Amino acid sequence: MSRSEAGSNNALARSLLDLCRSRRLMIATAESCTGGLVSGALTDIPGSSDVIDRAFVTYSNDAKRSMLGVDATTLATFGAVSKETATQMAVGALERADVDLTVAITGIAGPGGATAGKPVGLVHFAAAARDGRIIHRECRFGAIGRTAVRQRAVVEALKMLMELARGPQQVKPRRAAVSRLRPRAVRTPRRHPVKRRSLPRG
Repeated sequence: MSRSEAGSNNALARSLLDLCRSRRLMIATAESCTGGLVSGALTDIPGSSDVIDRAFVTYSNDAKRSMLGVDATTLATFGAVSKETATQMAVGALERADVDLTVAITGIAGPGGATAGKPVGLVHFAAAARDGRIIHRECRFGAIGRTAVRQRAVVEALKMLMELARGPQQVKPRRAAVSRLRPRAVRTPRRHPVKRRSLPRG
């Protein structure tokens, strides 16, 4: 990564921290292929502890299941590098940390690891907010080198966090708001019998 790229990343990270600080938002990350680089970019900046709560580095499928609650069925059906897994990683981090925003990254940095339909450079991102917003992004960076894929993934993750941080934040109890991310069963309203008035007999 060139000096100009490093400076740009640092400026983006600083802007995100400043925005979250002004809005009193806390962040957690859930990283696979980046191995903690997103949290590293943020915690490189002094004073980031008032915004960054924790980082989950879940490189293996076992870690994704045990640390973030990703379903084994999801991993078996869609694979670790998928929209479904990235989304469950982001939501899992939000449920396990008392934060307002999370971002999750899972991808194939290379040079190996490619499979049919999933080439080197494929990265799935998901970001989740305490107010129920979830965004997903799929990037195909190509076989540009392991380091370059990981660095580009960091930039994309920071941009997604910035996008959510700029959006509306509903003022609601944190724990109560998390449940909105999980689908709930719809209850059928009870039907009460209508009492009919008896007509007077003439």
